Amino acid sequence: MSAFIQQLPALLGVVIGALGSYVAITRGDQARFRREQAARWEERRLTAYADYARSLKKSVTLTYRVAAHLGNDPHPHPLSPEEAAPQLAEAAEARDPAGEALLMLGSPDVVERAREWVVAVMDMEGFLRDQTRSPETWSALLQRQRTARERYYAAVRSDLALPPGHSGQWRLPAPRTP
Repeated sequence: MSAFIQQLPALLGVVIGALGSYVAITRGDQARFRREQAARWEERRLTAYADYARSLKKSVTLTYRVAAHLGNDPHPHPLSPEEAAPQLAEAAEARDPAGEALLMLGSPDVVERAREWVVAVMDMEGFLRDQTRSPETWSALLQRQRTARERYYAAVRSDLALPPGHSGQWRLPAPRTP
């Protein structure tokens, strides 16, 4: 019995060490799992945000082209409203699934900024459906859309903890006259 009592501290040390090791490994695995899961969801959110922006940008590009046909925009590749109608309908249809993914995965701020952007785009589409010829009004709609897009991207960057990015407004040189 005295031999057992002499070895009891060593035995307790082994048991405590094993339990400590088990707890440390378990907690480390849990922390790694949470980090990996957070990274996966962050990737999915980024994909949802980018898919939504891409689908909305397709509509925007088509509106530029129709506006050029109506004399409201200087886009170099005008497109008649009749030719654009099926493409605009397809772009609007593609926005719906992207918007649903955004609603599921997006932060409230990003979703609100996305709503502002799509409303601006829908106003542009309505302006063109009416076949309005007013470069000044078109310019104001265009600026509103650009501001909404910039705010959307700022919200996305904030949500994903990314550094500030470019506004996306390109300054092009004035066209040269011969």
